[in-house]
Amino acid sequence: MESTTDIDLALMILRAVTGLTLAAHGWNKFFGGGRIPGTGRWFDSIGMRPGRLNAILAASSELGAGVLLALGLLNPLAAAGVIGVMVVAFWTTHRSNGFFIIKEGYEYVFILAVMALVSATLGPGAWSLDEAFGIAGDLDGWTGFWIAVLLGVGGGVLQMLVFFRPSKVALGD
Repeated sequence: MESTTDIDLALMILRAVTGLTLAAHGWNKFFGGGRIPGTGRWFDSIGMRPGRLNAILAASSELGAGVLLALGLLNPLAAAGVIGVMVVAFWTTHRSNGFFIIKEGYEYVFILAVMALVSATLGPGAWSLDEAFGIAGDLDGWTGFWIAVLLGVGGGVLQMLVFFRPSKVALGD
């Protein structure tokens, strides 16, 4: 049987790697390459309109949910944010390209979403802000799982219902 310290270390690594990976994507949308204007043009090109607004929403969600997950603060809500962003990325960009990321498939977004869901289900562990604030045990297990799934998938679907307007060319018609 693993010690509690081993489990807490593993949960912290899971949260940190997943959260900081997503936060880096948000940071890059704000400050790297084409920044928000370039990201907005790309969002317009894939049908997420208005592109600039969606670029700001995506960058803010990635940065915010990523940092919260890494810190273990409001862990299932942070996981829901990660899942929501990944649902949108899967549907708008990766689903038609198969599984493997080498062909722009959904492998990467799938793995990040699952890692976030695992974190929401197992809880953030003792080395988290949720634990420091005394809320970790109340929001893990099935409660954390369902919060992350329902809010994450629901939020991603809602965002696409409101903003996803691909052109017929983008749909292959």
